[in-house]
Amino acid sequence: MPLIFVNYRTDDEEATATLVERELSHVFGTDSVFRASKSIEPGSSFPKKLLTAVRRSSVLLAVIGPRWLESPDGRRHLEDADDWTRREIHEALETGAVVIPLLVGGVARLRHEDLPAEIEDLADCQYRRFSHRNAEADLRGLADDLVKLLPELAAAARGNGYQDASARPDGSRAESADPAGDARMRTGAIKHHQRGGIGNLNGDLGTFISESQGPVHTGSGHVYHAREQHLGPRISSEDGVVNYVADNHGTLHQSTDRNGRPVEGQR
Repeated sequence: MPLIFVNYRTDDEEATATLVERELSHVFGTDSVFRASKSIEPGSSFPKKLLTAVRRSSVLLAVIGPRWLESPDGRRHLEDADDWTRREIHEALETGAVVIPLLVGGVARLRHEDLPAEIEDLADCQYRRFSHRNAEADLRGLADDLVKLLPELAAAARGNGYQDASARPDGSRAESADPAGDARMRTGAIKHHQRGGIGNLNGDLGTFISESQGPVHTGSGHVYHAREQHLGPRISSEDGVVNYVADNHGTLHQSTDRNGRPVEGQR
């Protein structure tokens, strides 16, 4: 039995509805999420299947984009009493399901005067927003909301390995693979700004340097840092010795004797 009914208009945000359904199916199970073009078998009675599914659902998500109210030619969809988007929302409101408008992009929130009387309560329903630029976080937040909303949805999510938001580390988590496909690492979003430092992340990313001020050396050997600042870089060679003069926040100068040891007097 479906618990979540995805309501959408085919000439508005059908692709977004598909994306939402697939993500929620991953969290709650494919049988828990109804989307008409996925869930109605060929040859089935379309009206009967739609109405039965929406009446049995606990939540209806109304995916609303810029063409939801009216088509590009100015025709208002909702004025048609047989408009299926309107009928599905009406059934959900009548049966007491939780109805959540999902506003896509910068679509304005609904107003009572925009809606026919039988579904004008949709304007009072608390909405959520979805942005394709922030799709992963928005979909995860929507799943978290649904888990908190209904115990049966929480049970379905746990059965599919859902991790409660309170149990996750802070920040968004993403998974990436190396080119060979045999090493995977998860990293969290960094929520602070660090000035300076050298280190590594789990040994996988190698050395990183943050906002260095002056010479930086990550290998073996010696680094000498003088406060004088020269007008330009130069490289000179004397008896096989190379001197490096830095033009960026100080001077780096290293000389060695025949045995490769630094010469103290050349600092």
